[in-house]
Amino acid sequence: MDAPAAAAAELRSRFIRLLKTRRSPTADVQLQTQPAKPVKDPLYQGAPPPKHSEAMESCPKVDIPNFNELLEEENLYITTEEGEQGRLPVLILSLKESSNIKRPAVVFLHSTNKCKEWVRPLLEAYASRGYITVAIDSRYHGERAKTVTTYEDALVSSWKRGDTMPFIFDTVWDLVKLADYLTGRDDIDHSRIGITGESLGGMHAWFAAFLDTRYSVVVPIIGVQGFRWAIDNDKWQARVDSIKSVFEQARADLGKNAIDKEVVEKVWDRIAPGLASEFDSNYTVPLIAPRPLLMLQGKEDPRCPVAGLVITISDTRKAFENANCSDKFKVIAEEGIGHQMTSLMVKEASDWFDKFLQP
Repeated sequence: MDAPAAAAAELRSRFIRLLKTRRSPTADVQLQTQPAKPVKDPLYQGAPPPKHSEAMESCPKVDIPNFNELLEEENLYITTEEGEQGRLPVLILSLKESSNIKRPAVVFLHSTNKCKEWVRPLLEAYASRGYITVAIDSRYHGERAKTVTTYEDALVSSWKRGDTMPFIFDTVWDLVKLADYLTGRDDIDHSRIGITGESLGGMHAWFAAFLDTRYSVVVPIIGVQGFRWAIDNDKWQARVDSIKSVFEQARADLGKNAIDKEVVEKVWDRIAPGLASEFDSNYTVPLIAPRPLLMLQGKEDPRCPVAGLVITISDTRKAFENANCSDKFKVIAEEGIGHQMTSLMVKEASDWFDKFLQP
């Protein structure tokens, strides 16, 4: 193993060890699945979402006259560890297939306060084009939530108790277990499993792909950011505002009159250790190479400032160049767009997966 490969293996090993520090000794449970029922009334937290997403509904879709009759829906739970949050709700859509051909799969990850049902327009669009499409509820969301403040409450509890990592990292554990399940299915081509997500889901996609190379094509949407850069350059406010309750609790506990960079750093170190240091984007994103990676950003996004990704993009480009596959890395920062997934991003993601996952 050459030096870069050894360094990558070591960083992944450290991340796995971190994940295991906040799990029970019996966290590595046997992979089990249970049937589930379709969710008729999904739970959304925070402000009520719009009734539909123009961006998702613009996704390229094959016009199939009897599409609904041909669409096969699977609802199930995967046991990822012991405890209530160790039951991972999964929604899978695909076209009924009489042959035994193995198909590519794409995992879609929702944003903060939403759920797997929210991304159904994307699942259906990709399913119409021959993909097996997969969505999950991230930790403390969807079926894993009981109230409209479950996620906020989990973040505050993590700050106070330090026994969970609800911001990004615990869901990454689930995504490793999801890869175990997907690579055990006979109808999926195990070498062609893509992963994408919006905002929080984009962060989940980024970290899952960094850790688990079974995710072979990667498209984080408005998710990649430089956490250390944001602290050092006083650009942390927009990200903090998206989950403000935990930072307000930390401010009060630390005896501060206002949230400042010290509060921000202490919160990240507590609820997601290493997020603003050894596991930040400039260290982890380059390790996705040589697998195809498309980063989709809004050029005016205050939560994921493009200025904070200069080193990340430069180092990632070098990693792909060193692997002799520069064409497999692309960054699009859409002009005039803030923290928003657009129709252009949905189209670019769709084209990227078709290019690298379809035969």
